[in-house]
Amino acid sequence: MAQSYDSSKYHIAVFLPLYLDSAFDASGNYRFDQNFPKYLNPGLEFYEGLELAMDSLKKTGAPVDITVYDTRSESRTLQQILEDSAFAKMQLIIGHVSVSELRILANVARNRNIPFINVNFPNDGGVTNNPEYVILNTTLHSHCEAIYKFVQRNWATSNILYLRKTGAQEDKLRNDFADIEKNTASVPLKIKNINLDNNVDLRLLAPYLDSNVKTIILVGSLDENFGKSVCAKLSPLSKSYPMKVLGMPTWDAVSDFNTPAYTDLEIYYTTPFYINPADSLAFSIQQYFKTRFYSRPSDMVYRGYETILHFGHLLEASKGRLDGNTGMRKYKVFNDFDIQPVFSNAEKGTQTSGSITLQYLENKKLYFIKKVNGNVVAVY
Repeated sequence: MAQSYDSSKYHIAVFLPLYLDSAFDASGNYRFDQNFPKYLNPGLEFYEGLELAMDSLKKTGAPVDITVYDTRSESRTLQQILEDSAFAKMQLIIGHVSVSELRILANVARNRNIPFINVNFPNDGGVTNNPEYVILNTTLHSHCEAIYKFVQRNWATSNILYLRKTGAQEDKLRNDFADIEKNTASVPLKIKNINLDNNVDLRLLAPYLDSNVKTIILVGSLDENFGKSVCAKLSPLSKSYPMKVLGMPTWDAVSDFNTPAYTDLEIYYTTPFYINPADSLAFSIQQYFKTRFYSRPSDMVYRGYETILHFGHLLEASKGRLDGNTGMRKYKVFNDFDIQPVFSNAEKGTQTSGSITLQYLENKKLYFIKKVNGNVVAVY
């Protein structure tokens, strides 16, 4: 039966790991005294951004009502929340989720024909054939696609090396790049694959480096320590051999790149979330946190603010029924979300062989960050 909507209010359900029952006792007293366990951070920081977004929505008169659910509640399970009559009015689901929660919420969203925005998990989580499921934190395969095209566009004729170590995740990454190479519409890159041992013996690179030719080095591993070790050993070589090093999205969290070990090395990585420090809105949030909390807002604060404000305005503009409007490129906050359908072809030999299926929606917009001496010197 078609669901009727109250056009005067648009309802959003937000699922966060807040751990309220474990953080506070029955009398409402905080259990950890002066300590603050790290596992509380992601959910709480997203909530801080959510609160700021709610204030912004109210100031514009947007009739958006937000209900926050604690996925770590000890008094109600996720299933009990979803079966509650209050949840039936929800028109949009937003969640900072685990794999199991992802699957449950994606299934509920499909059955109710309302979008589910997964804000943190960069993976389909095994969810397929679900046009209501939106991955905001871009998948690793899409990062690999973007990196490959970036090199094609800028350094197609350069000397290109692909460095990796032994490992299952590294095998998957290499397979992703091989699949992208096989399906590229342009001229495939000529990539030399080099396997490094755990000690990162860069003497293996000597035959591939030329002081007269620019070398592009792709580091095919999510292991931050491996990436740091490779870059630290490449840094002195970069004085004699012109090179650019491209890493995985996990490099966004590496603070060591501002140390002397990486002096003058050009380091690139991809991210779907970039906060321009010169942005006036970002600056106002920084000032608010400085004044009220004597601290700086985390990336998850910005993500909470951006997600709620962006999709809250979209829900209002769509009068409570986003349907095919989830990817509308309006109401930019910090980032240019580019939410696109992801399709797959049915396997050969099956009854649906040759057919194309919409698997989910995904944010395909990625920023390339260029760092030198720990400073962001360019964003592409």
